[in-house]
Amino acid sequence: MKIKVGVIFGGESVEHEVSIITAVQAMEYMNKEKYEVVPIYIDKERVWYTGEDLKKMETYKDMENLKNTLLKVCLAKKDNEFVLMKTNGLFRKVVETIDVAFPIVHGKGVEDGSLAGYLDTLGIPYVGSDMLGASIGQDKVVQKQVMQMEGIPVANYVWFYESDYIMKKEEILAKINKLGYPVIVKPARLGSSIGISFVKKARDIELALEEAFSYDEKVIVEETIENLLEVDCAVYGNHEVMETSFIGEMLTTNDFLTFEDKYLNGGGKKGPAKKISGTVSNSGFRIPAKLDKKVENEIYEFSKKAFRALNLKGITRFDFLVNKETKQVYVNEPNTIPGCLAFFFFTPKGISYEKLLDNVISLAIKDYKESKKKVSSFESNVLSTYNGSKGAKGKMSL
Repeated sequence: MKIKVGVIFGGESVEHEVSIITAVQAMEYMNKEKYEVVPIYIDKERVWYTGEDLKKMETYKDMENLKNTLLKVCLAKKDNEFVLMKTNGLFRKVVETIDVAFPIVHGKGVEDGSLAGYLDTLGIPYVGSDMLGASIGQDKVVQKQVMQMEGIPVANYVWFYESDYIMKKEEILAKINKLGYPVIVKPARLGSSIGISFVKKARDIELALEEAFSYDEKVIVEETIENLLEVDCAVYGNHEVMETSFIGEMLTTNDFLTFEDKYLNGGGKKGPAKKISGTVSNSGFRIPAKLDKKVENEIYEFSKKAFRALNLKGITRFDFLVNKETKQVYVNEPNTIPGCLAFFFFTPKGISYEKLLDNVISLAIKDYKESKKKVSSFESNVLSTYNGSKGAKGKMSL
């Protein structure tokens, strides 16, 4: 009997369309002899849908017409099964069951632990990081704080909320000036290079901050690394077993890898973006990157160390900054559900996209079975002795 995999994608996020691209690719490459793929699409109004048309990239050209062919559903647990129930109409009818969920979402409101928390509440096995790992991985400030505590090198930075900036503008600008220009300004909890600015002069910093605040109330400003080389390394597994990919060197003519580089025009120095079924896969990368052996080993070491420290599972791609002259390596940030699931970093190692997907689904099921062995509740007579709030003060101790 085939395992039913519910691929969840979309969401109310500025990375909505990127999620669709990644999910459609993944659904195409799953082993159809082993898995039955059930697409679950969350639109920008947070309405959930299912339907076979969701597997076809061309159908997304007319989103409103597409919805007319789909069923509105909710994911729930019923009679010890995980079911998709029809929500439009008078009666809630079960239209599909799934065995394991595969979130392929990007950005705030889904990838940031929100969806993982919901899946944990249902008790369904799912691919990828749990709520803690996902939320840390989405927050560029918290992840750096954790990595610093673990001795993992990161570039210097300052961070603040929009309310801080309004109240203490001059103080914050002074801290940014101390980093030294140029700097990188980023919304703290977005991905896909959205809302990011490369600021060369102090006169442009306020405009860049306004841009970042239009996406997120929390912003991080990072120093730029001299003699910069940007490389990526992906990891899949859990805290016990981790497999690293080859290291890829980013090829871009821009100051940083932009959204357009990643998803629209390739943006690289060599050749067009790779395409799968008419969808953009990745920008230009040199894989494997040409690196000093010491730098290469440090990148592999920091990838695994950060993966474990940040409580990650499934597939994560780490972005690194390297000073080509000093050979100093810095971890920039993790991408806990990377675009295209970073499959093209693993294929040169002989791990096909199909095999990568199979490995992480199998891992999710294994981890779920292991977690069920742990004690999660126990019998208690606390409620039998509880007589309400009146007069209860001081009479109960937990």
